[in-house]
Amino acid sequence: MRLSWAGLWSSRWFITFFRWLGFIGRVTRTHVRFFLVLVGTAWGVLRESVNPLSWRRTVVYEFRRTLSQAVGGGVMSTLFTATLTGIAIISQTIYWLGVAGMDQMTGSILATILLREVAPILVGIIMLGRSGMLAVAECGQLTRTGTIRLLESQGVDPFTFFVMSRAFSFTISSFTLGILFSFTALFVGYIISYSVGTTSSSVWFFFNTVLLSMTAWDYILVPLKFVTIGFFIGLGSTLTGLLIQSNESVSSLLPRAFARGILMVMFITVLFSININF
Repeated sequence: MRLSWAGLWSSRWFITFFRWLGFIGRVTRTHVRFFLVLVGTAWGVLRESVNPLSWRRTVVYEFRRTLSQAVGGGVMSTLFTATLTGIAIISQTIYWLGVAGMDQMTGSILATILLREVAPILVGIIMLGRSGMLAVAECGQLTRTGTIRLLESQGVDPFTFFVMSRAFSFTISSFTLGILFSFTALFVGYIISYSVGTTSSSVWFFFNTVLLSMTAWDYILVPLKFVTIGFFIGLGSTLTGLLIQSNESVSSLLPRAFARGILMVMFITVLFSININF
């Protein structure tokens, strides 16, 4: 005897199947939603940035304020972290390569370890912890208190005022701090190695060795890695704060924003490392 569609639909098996299907869909949509919003917003920011009308006086003011906070607030953390990196990584690398009789590989190894891999990750973490969390808390608080809607009623576009300005200020900040980190780490590593007698070459010869060890693609991809990490940290932090739900508190956003930021930093680093290797 054939089972009717109504009976099949109301059967326990179909009910259980569609419940599990709905559960999988909800979980997938929850985890993928932010990624899709991030990609769409990134494209929107790039499109709006080429329009001169998007850079109104209020947007330029917010851009300068955020840029000053991100660069000025991250300088000391960057210098301190770069100093530790120079002592713990650069000087030790120079020492052990000298012991192994592989001095000629110093430049290529330092370029591979420091400039390509270590510097972007550490600068990204500094940007995330120093400026990204501040952007999450600030935007989340403005959204919860209704200030965003108040600004909209006054003719201020939240997309350009908050999202676009912070994305590009973080981009410039990441590049600036990345160059500062790389130079400081190499310089401190050389000073330590020269002080203990590990190397006797001049500082100009040392920097020239590292720079000559970099390929033409390194001069493009390494700065691009700094820029991309800063762009997505600023974008992700701002969106996390603006997308706060009514039943959430600002403090609950910080762990989520930090986890998202770390994932973005690692994903971008691995993606560019694959391109460099190929």
